[in-house]
Amino acid sequence: MKYCKKCKRLFGDSEQFCPECKKHYPLEALTDNNTPVYLASASNFELDRIQAALSDSGIPNATQAKPKSISAEAVTGSNNSEMDILVPYSALNAARDVCIGIGAIKIDGEETVVDAQNIDNAENSEPSEIEELSPAKKTTVKIISAILLIILFCAVIWGTDFITGLIKGFFG
Repeated sequence: MKYCKKCKRLFGDSEQFCPECKKHYPLEALTDNNTPVYLASASNFELDRIQAALSDSGIPNATQAKPKSISAEAVTGSNNSEMDILVPYSALNAARDVCIGIGAIKIDGEETVVDAQNIDNAENSEPSEIEELSPAKKTTVKIISAILLIILFCAVIWGTDFITGLIKGFFG
């Protein structure tokens, strides 16, 4: 088994250069079972979900920025770029099993499994039409919502005053 030191991907022994890297780095023999190797690429929530599942399974993992990935982290404060998830070579099969179990990695040729009950419910239900509100309707809804909120606050305050008055009447 050979791997690329730059992108950490695994390749067969017959490969000489990394096809993933732009400059075709030479591949090296994988001799240490603790060498970090590529598992998957993910970003944001999916990245957090995979890392949490691996950590819960006791599989050490790390992330590596994809080569030449552009991130707006300095501007937005959050990293939206895709990261490579690395695991030790000795834990690669267990990590793949965990990722397949949570649906983060799909087996080649596998179709997405859908719950049969959800399909039956979807077939039996009538299609619903979602109407986009016009600006006038949006404004009307906002005004009515504000009026109802004010009425609700008034009812709570008046109700509290009424109950307080009753309690004072019993003891006063």
